[in-house]
Amino acid sequence: MAQKNENYYRTIPVGRLGIIPHKSCTELGRKVDAYLVKWRCERENSSKNHLAYDGYRRNTYIIPSQTPRFGSGEAKGIINESVRGDDLYILVDVCNYSLTYSLCGHENHMSPDDHFQDLKRLIAAVGGKARRITVIMPFLYESRQHKRSGRESLDCALALQELVSMGVENIITFDAHDPRVQNAIPLHGFETIQPAYQFIKNILRHSSDMILDSDHLMVISPDEGGMSRAIYIANNLGVDMGMFYKRRDYSRIVGGRNPIVAHEFLGSNVAGKDMIIVDDMISSGDSMLEVAKLLKEKQARNIYMCSTFGLFTNGLDKFDRAYKKGWFTKLVTTNLIYQTPELLNKPYYINCDMSKYIALLIDTLNHDSSVSSLLDPVERIQKVLRKFQNHEKI
Repeated sequence: MAQKNENYYRTIPVGRLGIIPHKSCTELGRKVDAYLVKWRCERENSSKNHLAYDGYRRNTYIIPSQTPRFGSGEAKGIINESVRGDDLYILVDVCNYSLTYSLCGHENHMSPDDHFQDLKRLIAAVGGKARRITVIMPFLYESRQHKRSGRESLDCALALQELVSMGVENIITFDAHDPRVQNAIPLHGFETIQPAYQFIKNILRHSSDMILDSDHLMVISPDEGGMSRAIYIANNLGVDMGMFYKRRDYSRIVGGRNPIVAHEFLGSNVAGKDMIIVDDMISSGDSMLEVAKLLKEKQARNIYMCSTFGLFTNGLDKFDRAYKKGWFTKLVTTNLIYQTPELLNKPYYINCDMSKYIALLIDTLNHDSSVSSLLDPVERIQKVLRKFQNHEKI
């Protein structure tokens, strides 16, 4: 991801760059901004005095904004400087439940619905004056309600259409639960990005004795829905993959879903091999831990659990107990959504920082260049694998 090897910045920017991190994304936005400031200050450009490059180098690209609330719980969006003609990137983390607001004297934690409304308020505050608006929403709002089973609402599709109707041109998300939901907005930009490269790089950093061949390593999908994710990583590593499928009790609904009766394994022998279990999200963690336990019972060696989003809706106690029992070696998630200080301090946790990658996406898009090479990280994965096999620093 070295800047010196890229030439996308030779093109003229779409407009003056502006980043609006919602308060749910403050820390991530700050890290992204720091990368952009550093790169653009170091970048040599013969056209820097051209009018199109006005404001190209600044101390910060963050545009101050607020979403204050009244005592009744109602709110409004405020942008504190002009954004006319800007190329805006609005960042929002709809899973950040740590934020609160006062409602008639009671303290309410912000839900995904609250964050999505705040996003719309910020777009409304822009008032159509920006040249282009791109929403970066790592966890796609309502992505778990992406299809109908009977007479149900189709929330994710409705949300996408609502954003587009407000003037959003591009939506960038990570590991969408079902990418086909983009069919709701076929004439607008929608990118769903897999953090496969970041997973592989961070696992290899913490497993110097791993052997990258089919006799010693296997990639596991915990369910049939995540097979393509596991196949991609397994093919890049040159190893086999296995899959668990869930047997559910469709006669009952518990916690909004049909309870899982058992996990059945499809794949070759796992005895003595390292396992990389990869999924899009860890919600309660029951499925992931059950899969890790079953693999351990089959004599698997080290188990690395990877998930783009660590929601941990029922807390971390069960992960602590599983770690003490030796069910898994490391737990890997990204910083795309809110992480509790407790999680960051766990001895088994590996944090994948995605801020540099997001900054590169923003920098490339601002220059109206192709992001195809960023969306398919095969070359970067192979480069890090060569470094690992040559015992070089990753």
